[in-house]
Amino acid sequence: MAEFKDYDPATPHGPDIGDAHDPLQAMTQNERQIFDFLIKPDDSYDSAGVYWGDMSLAQQIRFVTKGDAVESRRELSNIWAMFKKDPLSPFSYYFKNMVIPGAGLGLEGYVLFSIGNIKPLFQARGAFPDCWKSPYKLCNATWIAAVDYMEISGIIVGQVLVGILGDWLGRRWGLIQDAIIMLLGLVMLTAAWGVTQNGWVICYVWALFFYGIGVGGEYPMTATSGMENAVGSGKVSTKDDRLHRGRKVTSAFLMQGWGQFFNQVILILLLLIFHHGSGNPPYSQTAVQWTYRVSFAIPAVGTLWLVYYRAYKMKSASRQLTAAKMKSKVTGYDTESLKLTFTYFGPRIIATAGAWFANDIFFYGNKLFQSEFIDVILPGNTSVMPGWLYNLINVGVSLVGYYLASFLIDNKLYGRKRMQMVGFLMDFLLFVVPAFHFEYYKSPAHVREFQTMYFLSSFFNQFGPNAVTFLVAAEVYPAPIRATAHGVSAAVGKLGALTASVLYSYIDTQTKFYVVPWFGLMGMLVTLLFLPDTTGLDLKEQERRWLCIRAGRESDYHGVAVHPKHLSWWERWRGVGRYYDADADYRQKIEEMRTDWEASQSRKAAEKEEGHSADGDDDDASWSSDVSTYFEKTK
Repeated sequence: MAEFKDYDPATPHGPDIGDAHDPLQAMTQNERQIFDFLIKPDDSYDSAGVYWGDMSLAQQIRFVTKGDAVESRRELSNIWAMFKKDPLSPFSYYFKNMVIPGAGLGLEGYVLFSIGNIKPLFQARGAFPDCWKSPYKLCNATWIAAVDYMEISGIIVGQVLVGILGDWLGRRWGLIQDAIIMLLGLVMLTAAWGVTQNGWVICYVWALFFYGIGVGGEYPMTATSGMENAVGSGKVSTKDDRLHRGRKVTSAFLMQGWGQFFNQVILILLLLIFHHGSGNPPYSQTAVQWTYRVSFAIPAVGTLWLVYYRAYKMKSASRQLTAAKMKSKVTGYDTESLKLTFTYFGPRIIATAGAWFANDIFFYGNKLFQSEFIDVILPGNTSVMPGWLYNLINVGVSLVGYYLASFLIDNKLYGRKRMQMVGFLMDFLLFVVPAFHFEYYKSPAHVREFQTMYFLSSFFNQFGPNAVTFLVAAEVYPAPIRATAHGVSAAVGKLGALTASVLYSYIDTQTKFYVVPWFGLMGMLVTLLFLPDTTGLDLKEQERRWLCIRAGRESDYHGVAVHPKHLSWWERWRGVGRYYDADADYRQKIEEMRTDWEASQSRKAAEKEEGHSADGDDDDASWSSDVSTYFEKTK
């Protein structure tokens, strides 16, 4: 079949789709098939042209199961073909499309996990207990506490600031800026020192704050650039995007888990190397210094490479944002879109920010289990090694959750919303059970059950809200303010982490278990009420709707972005779904394609008059001769 243009939505103009100019008039059967192919892709519509969301449950199960089986065979066939041609090519494909987009998150996951791992080493016997451990004989207790607070504060600043800059200056510059800030922050962390140990702590804290700004920026930049295919061409309306957009973004996000895994492995190896092959205390100050500084120097090398790669290899990162701004005739930051987002999508902000807040309470609450069961299993333990080894097992369990989330997040029968709700519910149960039977599960006879709940809570946190919040906080918003919305949602989430960090300092462990579970119910409730399910939704449909909203013509959009399947309960109750009309939308899409085709013809004619060639212009990609003929005869 001839090559078709991957058309962008035309600016909404309220096309005349009545009887006076019905776009279906004089359309031959062959032309109708061509337009069906363009407008009703077989991954979203059945052979009768029915959208999957309009099918009965039984029909949906058959349609989705059949489509998934076909797509799985296609992907496995492609992998096998790649392997036969070059056995390493599947790995290089995975590296390019999954590892590189998430490299920044992998590096920051390594470093932030290292902060929590190194603190017990500083506190250990023989190291720096007089500075880092109560009663803090050499260092100020406030500055020791600031290690946690300033790290989170820096992340919050970066999430909001870089989110705004990413929508203002573009995704590419946001990505480059993040990598540079993280590189400088790692240099500061590696070289941190002072005349006194307290001076060292102060230097360490401010280096963490600076590094945190870069870390915070990684959240909105990685999510939006991954969603908008920054590593590739920058186009989004493709079959691969509709079927695997969630997998693409969460595969980048799960690099955070691999960063944590490698950090733990490297710290264990470094301590064994510098502590004469032993992981037991007392630890010499020299061994601790070498372990901590080399552990930070290693990701600094990777971050330096990341600066280069983003500067020279990700030049399409801002393509979708630029296109959206051009259609809205905006340069700089789109403040009008920001205002309209709060007007029309305010409840979505409650969903993405509120769920992230609840999730971070759980994420930090997960650590409550570990210290308790280690005390039971190894009473009197003073070595950092048992904690590090259990961390390693927990990260391995988390990675299983990350990957399972990545594989199922695009499944139309499960998808984003259900995955997040199930994850919150399971975390609630896994915390509320030990909360009301705390001494029972802490006893030596039942501590294994306690451990099991610890690992399961990690699994369902990743196979649930931790993966989904990262994706939907960008996906449910329009391109012009997508990074800002994601950054704000992530910043509210980190306020949850800050809340947990402060709160846990003032209450005992059992009380913590009493408090944490209810945030799971809160997260499940805001997800149920306010989060739309964007599983299987073409992002260009969301952009078509947004152009109508921005032009003050919300009711002119009739496509699947307002299908009840893709709306929250709140939006359905408000009646947003009443605008959905599949037939009217089909006609409107043809008129939008006509507008694009006419603009393309006018541009080509102008270039011809000026003596310029249009060859190689992506925006003027070839139209099917049938489509061109149809538009010619129905002018």
